[in-house]
Amino acid sequence: MLWGANEGMDMEITATTERVEPMIDSDSRGWATASHLSAFVQFAGVPALFGPLVIWLMKRDDPYVESQAKEALNFNISYMIYGLVAAVSIILLVGLVLLPIVLVMWFVLVIVATVKVAAGETYRYPMTIRFIQ
Repeated sequence: MLWGANEGMDMEITATTERVEPMIDSDSRGWATASHLSAFVQFAGVPALFGPLVIWLMKRDDPYVESQAKEALNFNISYMIYGLVAAVSIILLVGLVLLPIVLVMWFVLVIVATVKVAAGETYRYPMTIRFIQ
């Protein structure tokens, strides 16, 4: 110990690992959840980009909905590109493995994002190119 460096000082250092999320109202959570869940319109023949795009354009005044709709839009654009690359690479036989992996990852990540956002958390998709800032 240095000569009286800490004499008379009581120091308490605490660390927390909890993230404090701002309170998000149920209307915002609903729209944000819909922006992620709307990707499943793809199964009806509509590109997965349209749902998040429409919600983003409609709800730009709500920061939470805007951020989640942009995240869902960027994710769907990225995975559309990954899917196209995997489909083209079927010629090299690599796509026979890649395409199912891309499709399963897309499906699982959309569900994970939907559940997280419905709980009021902010979700960022992995391996997503952020085209729209």
